[in-house]
Amino acid sequence: MKGERVLTGERVSKRQLAAHRHPDPGVKRFPFFDDEIILASSSPRRSFLLGLVRIKHKVVVPRVREEDHAHEDPVKHVLRLAGLKAHSARGRVKRGIILGADTIVVMEGDILGKPRNKRDAKRMLRRLSGQWHTVYTGLAVVDAANGMETMGYERSLVKIRKMTDVEIDAYIATGEPMDKAGSYGIQGYGAAIVEKVRGCYFNVVGLPLVKLLYLVRALKKTSERQAGAVGRGAAHRRLSGRSTRGGERKVGGARMGMRGARRGDLGPSSR
Repeated sequence: MKGERVLTGERVSKRQLAAHRHPDPGVKRFPFFDDEIILASSSPRRSFLLGLVRIKHKVVVPRVREEDHAHEDPVKHVLRLAGLKAHSARGRVKRGIILGADTIVVMEGDILGKPRNKRDAKRMLRRLSGQWHTVYTGLAVVDAANGMETMGYERSLVKIRKMTDVEIDAYIATGEPMDKAGSYGIQGYGAAIVEKVRGCYFNVVGLPLVKLLYLVRALKKTSERQAGAVGRGAAHRRLSGRSTRGGERKVGGARMGMRGARRGDLGPSSR
């Protein structure tokens, strides 16, 4: 019965809601890496998804002006903004992995960002109604300590069901479309207008978690290789320094021998 109350939307306690979000309360952390994520995003949905899988994180709101270039290549667009967001946060943290992300909706080659107003939201939803479109999310993960970064993106196909103007107006009246690319959110009321998804569902929400895992692993491997190379280089320099100093002494000894030879000091065997 408790599960039914959660699913039917009746009043539930905070404890019940937390249990619904995290089925196993005994799991205290994300099992695949221990690094803290610095989320360079003001999106509550991305923070929720990180919390959902128990990834330690804190939010640093990026200082980036998100300019939409309507005809820019979608992949370049999301990677550019994701990178700008991640690096804008780097000066405010000393350690950890910074995550920048950007999500867009693309319809017939046009980038549909966040609506400017209700009229703009209605224009977008009318265009998406009954059609397939593509959702891109670009991710940039940056090591705050050394500035190394890895970038990648995810792509999903989404079909919005056919909607009447009355339905569109009712959806806009909820306020949900106003801060979302393409003017809809699949995880909210928008779940009732999304007919099909091909690809990563979490990408459509705004944070493809599997792609994030791959990028963090790649960044850690690159950082480890870099640290190993630096360590080997330092060891090589130390060894080279000792070898060079020893060589100088040998050469110096040889020069001394030559000077001694010129003075006739050749030792007993030469007499």
